[in-house]
Amino acid sequence: MQGYPDAVGEIMVKKCATAGCHVDASKAAAGGLSLETWDKLFEGANNGSVVIPYRADNSWLCYFVNTYSDLGISLAPTMPVNGTKLTHDEVKLLQDWINNGAPSVNGNIAFHTDANRNKFYVTNQGCDVITVFDTKTKLAMRYIDVGVIPGNIEVPHDIKCSPDGKYLYVIFAAGSVIQKFNTTTDSLVGQIDISFGSWNTMTISPDGKYAFLVDFNSNSRIAYVDLENLTLVKMYSAATLFVNLHGITSTQDFKTLYVTSQYGNYILKIDVSNPLLPDFQTIVIAPGETANNNHDIYDPHQIELSPDETKYFVSCQSSNEVRVFQRNNDSLLKIIPVGVFPLEIEDSDKFPYLFVTCENDPTNNPQYVGSVYVINYQTLEVVKVLQNNFAKPHGIGVDDKNNLLIIPNRNINPTGPTPHHTSVCGGRNGYVQLVDLNTLEFIKNYKAEVSVDPYEVAIKY
Repeated sequence: MQGYPDAVGEIMVKKCATAGCHVDASKAAAGGLSLETWDKLFEGANNGSVVIPYRADNSWLCYFVNTYSDLGISLAPTMPVNGTKLTHDEVKLLQDWINNGAPSVNGNIAFHTDANRNKFYVTNQGCDVITVFDTKTKLAMRYIDVGVIPGNIEVPHDIKCSPDGKYLYVIFAAGSVIQKFNTTTDSLVGQIDISFGSWNTMTISPDGKYAFLVDFNSNSRIAYVDLENLTLVKMYSAATLFVNLHGITSTQDFKTLYVTSQYGNYILKIDVSNPLLPDFQTIVIAPGETANNNHDIYDPHQIELSPDETKYFVSCQSSNEVRVFQRNNDSLLKIIPVGVFPLEIEDSDKFPYLFVTCENDPTNNPQYVGSVYVINYQTLEVVKVLQNNFAKPHGIGVDDKNNLLIIPNRNINPTGPTPHHTSVCGGRNGYVQLVDLNTLEFIKNYKAEVSVDPYEVAIKY
């Protein structure tokens, strides 16, 4: 029945895809959703995917047809609008169908396993899940549960794909492990116990075998891990130097690390030519000062090397600037004023752009806050300020292959834009926006709602 299994089609086609409702002819007035066929269902709606295969709990189609407390979330308006509500058995049938992959009548499952599929991943800090997007359709295709403590929110914070794209790694701001996932199946491969901490950032070696992870506590640590054998190799600590360490980057030869001390005026330059015997050097980001941990003056958050590694860029979240340094002598090259509370930095290898999220940059509409500054990393000039209905953008992803800039919006302010729906975790859903790297213009009418507090992005080619 229009590509649906018969029992599902009896509901979707005969009760939902009716004249004036979720059909092609009237979908513009029905949230952009057509349910005429199984294929149309998986084209999504104005707010993105309505059904996530294998995850009825994250499929908001279920929320609007359910009126039974034992079957999970119920949201208004109840669908079908002005029609007879679905029975308990009908709602349960839809949920079971989705939890079994929401197959078509021929057994096809949307976004089936494909090792060559381009994807991007977004962490949801408030729900311990990762949203998996199919890059071609720009639709959410899966949700991955992360963390190890049932019932606890461990706050998935940073996320990275291995350089070969085969694996995904996740660390937690309130957790004790780094988890490794297969990016073809999005299934857990294993994890490394690194002890409890506020694990905020990581950098992975070009061969994908090792990583350094940063614990953002007042007595910070840096974990050196073997990603192939899933073992902790060494834990670095230094009481006077390791104070609220946060951002990290590494040279392409993986012999030098740069790490920011977020509540101070310095960064660390660490020689890890022999990672078992690291050598630490302090670089003060304000010439003439001595290293200190005086909060609310500069507060270097993140650091990024230019693609040619001649310069590095430091976002300073309290002074609202990006400081640029010459790498060969660690001298200050330029101070670039940016928006309020600059945080994450990502660059493009294809275009000469450095992108900086400014999470608290005000707008003319108090409902929205945040901007993304675009800096030419060759001329060190701001070329554009992106600001279009942001709600506290934090992380950012650059997809050079598909010419996309991916911007998650946390939307954690109570006065921010009202979400379309509630997630299984409660709280305020966030959303993802996209920018075309060719034009630096927003993808028109694209706003994909996801779970609570979307934070960081990883790209898989």
